Amino acid sequence: MSNGKSIHGIKKLRELILDLAVRGKLVPQDPDDESAIVLLEKIAQEKKRLLKEGKLKKQKNLPLIAKNEKQFEIPQGWEYVRFGNITFNRDFERVPLSVDERKGRQGEYDYYGASGVIDSIDDFIFEEPLLLIGEDGANLINRSTPIAFIARGQYWVNNHAHVLGALTEGLLEYICLHINAISLEPYVTGTAQPKMNQAKMNSIVLALPPLVEQHRIVAKVDELMALCDKLEQQQTDSSTTHQTLVETLLTTLTNAANQNEFAETWQRIADHFDTLFTTEQSIDHLKQTILQLAVMGKLVPQDPDDEPANVFLERIGRKSKNVRKKSFSMISKSEYPFILPDNWEWIRFGDLGEILGGGTPSKSNPEFWGGEIPWISPKSMKMDYISDSVDKITSEAVNKSAAKMIPVDSLLIVVRGMILAHSFPAAINLTPVTINQDMKAVVLSGPEKAFILLMIKGLRDEFLKLVERSSHGTCKLVSNKLWNKIIGIPPLTEQRRIVTKVEELITLCDTLKASLSKNQTTKIHLADTIVEQVISQETVQQ
Repeated sequence: MSNGKSIHGIKKLRELILDLAVRGKLVPQDPDDESAIVLLEKIAQEKKRLLKEGKLKKQKNLPLIAKNEKQFEIPQGWEYVRFGNITFNRDFERVPLSVDERKGRQGEYDYYGASGVIDSIDDFIFEEPLLLIGEDGANLINRSTPIAFIARGQYWVNNHAHVLGALTEGLLEYICLHINAISLEPYVTGTAQPKMNQAKMNSIVLALPPLVEQHRIVAKVDELMALCDKLEQQQTDSSTTHQTLVETLLTTLTNAANQNEFAETWQRIADHFDTLFTTEQSIDHLKQTILQLAVMGKLVPQDPDDEPANVFLERIGRKSKNVRKKSFSMISKSEYPFILPDNWEWIRFGDLGEILGGGTPSKSNPEFWGGEIPWISPKSMKMDYISDSVDKITSEAVNKSAAKMIPVDSLLIVVRGMILAHSFPAAINLTPVTINQDMKAVVLSGPEKAFILLMIKGLRDEFLKLVERSSHGTCKLVSNKLWNKIIGIPPLTEQRRIVTKVEELITLCDTLKASLSKNQTTKIHLADTIVEQVISQETVQQ
């Protein structure tokens, strides 16, 4: 199982622990425990005292809890309560500070926001354990971090987190785990900017156990969560170790000095294939290694009867050996990243064909848009072969703007845009197209189109090294670096053998990955079903 799926399983386990805890099924009940009703009376008395002393704001009376709000039967001695009736709201003491204000007041005290500490400051507002609950933000829905957490020590809180006290710290801890155990969506308003205001929060329905049982529940949850933490760390460590092993072994393939060493290394990997390639990440790394081996001439055997690459390159006029073409510099041996097989040839990337640019017709001219000619931008570069696009322009736009027609079977690449921060997309156009100013096209002449695509994928990391970021964060490829990048070209017949072999191996990898994903999905569904059955059985038994 991959690390991501394993972590998902532990997440479900954590959810189950919390759910059983607030249903009264995690620790046994003790008939000698003082009832939750007694606790509610003490809370009410304390609220009166705090109101009288001006330490609490008077709140509106909360409605009685309807039968349909009681989602499950609770043990004897427990009570269903509204959140606002058992907590002491201290939101009125919060003080928000802007980023600029905080810059001039950096210090030793934590500054809390909706999801935890977001800064430090030179003073504090609170100096006792209090419950903080996010008031707004997407985390109210997606639960990427705990919504409720206890703040301790001396600290400051802004107006994005509700601040709450309780009769005892133990009660505060129980309320905290209860809030993290339930969905808050019924109490959240807004979609673009989710928010849980004070009134909605106060209406939350909680299952309240006797105070002594709360302590037992919190202790058991802490104990079980610590075990989950340990299990999670073990799986993370195991996944990291596994991936390092895979990367190391696959690197030995690309570094093999000769065919014998390559064959020996591959045999070692093949002998342990079922052990090594058991995660999606390891299979992705295998696919990338296949592409790297392909462009290094190590994936298929060479045939001495193949027409050498330099012969067909001379024939198509792209490159004559030792003759400088266009403005691209000669290739020296010091530039060779590795030794090419016999009959292969080094060329500059810009020697692949004529280089064409693009442009964007004026958006304000209706005569330029809504035609039949595909207009390709970086957002369209999501597949290897492109024959259409969402945006289309007219022949009028081609005649009167910077947009120019790109012939069929040209190589399209992105040269500017944030997509270059993590990938180097390339595609072949199957119909005449136009491109925008953030792209370039190379009108290919000679090499197999499919080979050029897989070559770019195999050298992805090398191309990404050519990407530069501006001070504003914009990513772009510097033209002289891109067009002068050297690439190895095999004989035409070997190009076709390489493409066939790569397609065969990548298909096998995809099949293996799909099978792995199916097995993982089955396990996840099984885990979800077991959790649901446990909860439903507990409900029935009650």
